[in-house]
Amino acid sequence: MKPIHQFEGSRVLVLGLAKSGSAAARLLYRLGADVTVNDARDEDPEAASLREMGVEVILGGHPENLLDRGYDCVVKNPGIRYDHPVVSQAVNAGIPVWTEVELAYLISEAPLLGITGSNGKTTTTTLLYHMLNIGGKNPLIAGNIGTPSCLVAAEAEPDQAVVIELSSFQLMGTERFRPKIAIWTNLYEAHIDYHGTFGEYGEAKFNITRNQLPEDVLIYNADQQAVAEYAARSRARKIPFTLSGRADDGISADREAVYWYGEKMLDRSAILLPGRHNLENILSATAAALTYGCPLDAVKDVLSSFSGVRHRTQFIREWKKRRFYNDSKATNTLATKSALEAFGGPVVLLAGGLDRGHSFEELRPFMDRVREIVVFGETAARLREFAESCGVEGIHDASDIEQATEIAARCSEEGDTILLSPACASWDQYESFEVRGDRFIEAVRKL
Repeated sequence: MKPIHQFEGSRVLVLGLAKSGSAAARLLYRLGADVTVNDARDEDPEAASLREMGVEVILGGHPENLLDRGYDCVVKNPGIRYDHPVVSQAVNAGIPVWTEVELAYLISEAPLLGITGSNGKTTTTTLLYHMLNIGGKNPLIAGNIGTPSCLVAAEAEPDQAVVIELSSFQLMGTERFRPKIAIWTNLYEAHIDYHGTFGEYGEAKFNITRNQLPEDVLIYNADQQAVAEYAARSRARKIPFTLSGRADDGISADREAVYWYGEKMLDRSAILLPGRHNLENILSATAAALTYGCPLDAVKDVLSSFSGVRHRTQFIREWKKRRFYNDSKATNTLATKSALEAFGGPVVLLAGGLDRGHSFEELRPFMDRVREIVVFGETAARLREFAESCGVEGIHDASDIEQATEIAARCSEEGDTILLSPACASWDQYESFEVRGDRFIEAVRKL
């Protein structure tokens, strides 16, 4: 950890006592700050431990005069919106408001490799980590994928690399953050309730490269005009990736192969992970790994063996010549469209969940691949009506994931892909998409 002194004697408010809040509070205390933690919950298992250290913890609400204490900065949980009273007061008072990602950058002795995008962040982050690991680069993995960045950065050695998955929520709370290599997978309309507009959402994502310099690298999706326009504003050395055919610049792919600056690198048939959307993730992770000095053999080894991140088009098993995939992370139609696009068919689709009133029309061009559909949750009736309009042969209702799995197995045929890709959030029946996916995995294993 870098021996920085800027927090010595400063007063810092940590807003939100989740994993990132606890990690930030402990780090700031270690750096010599006078730390106060505030959370709306009445109690938290971390509170007693922090108090023993000497950190003040205020639970049960947000006092109106909280900022009267004269804080030098606020470190907030990424999920807390900027219209939160304490956050908006801090912004209006000119107090810096950060997420713990900013702290990670300030203290890390290891270079940071950041990945952001509307979709594909976790898969890309995981791919890059495995490539660097097999390539002998001794990487660490952090961020939105699980472990707070500042916790990992505090322990990172100079000869390591910290691979960080970054959400727009995390990036919006940065000021000087500057990764050595940045990946921007794509940009779709999302989280408008948090950011206010698509433009503000894009600007938050742009923070991944905003402070980069020519000695840094930005790997970006050249097939998306919005991302390309943001990339043009970056001062970093740019490496585009494209699925539009062989290109002389950056990394590219056509139906047959993947190319690195126009030279064939490997055959598409050598890649295990299915889907066009996953190919984007593969290209960006590969470009980052090669740029960082990872041997090509290590990259090829990962691409020939990596079968997917849990709950993201994850291959579970083959049963009676049917292949089961868990894509529970597909909580919107765009993600389910990408999953259907990855499989040529025939597909038995398991779909449904929380009804937010969104349309399923985005799936229509790919519904000819769906021979049977099992619907469940609040959207079951609307999905049934949509599937009927698409001419799906068999439509079945299920009460939960377990019953849906049994029905899918029963109505499927040899050679089918049985795909859980709900196109809806899970909260009508399950506390998270992870729980929904785990229940599906267990049901498949019991067949």
